[in-house]
Amino acid sequence: MIELLVLHSLMQKDCTMYSIKKYIEAEFASFINPSFGAINPALKKLADKECIKPGKLISEGGRLSIYYSITEKGREELSRLLLEDMSQNPSQFFLLARLKLTMADYLDKDEKKRLFFIVKSLAAKFKNQAKSSQAEGKFYYNIVLDNISCEYANLITMVEGLEKDNARNS
Repeated sequence: MIELLVLHSLMQKDCTMYSIKKYIEAEFASFINPSFGAINPALKKLADKECIKPGKLISEGGRLSIYYSITEKGREELSRLLLEDMSQNPSQFFLLARLKLTMADYLDKDEKKRLFFIVKSLAAKFKNQAKSSQAEGKFYYNIVLDNISCEYANLITMVEGLEKDNARNS
């Protein structure tokens, strides 16, 4: 997930690790806020895979800064990560689905259709699991599960709207 956020950041402009963290905080604070300790290994992994290219720059204050730029391989990796299978863990799925949907503009029409199908299918599965897990006599438990079911229903409705927009803009 961190690699996805780093690549998305670098699609905007070349950045230092500090700038990447600040961009992620500004864009995705309502979803996730990774630490430098999570971003640094992702940068190293992406550089090893030649998805990003590090460079050195002397800042105005005379300090050496390492900045990163995305490569063509990195653009391909971003698309691959967006279309990669999602977690079967409902809480991880919900976060990742929302992040991927915010980045769907990087995909072509058919890739968007695939992403939307993946998200809708898993959301429907998790919604049905929540509905079938309700138990008699467990008021608070059932209220929480009903809320979870509504959240999945809202996600499905949102994706259906995105599908219509994608079909209209083709």
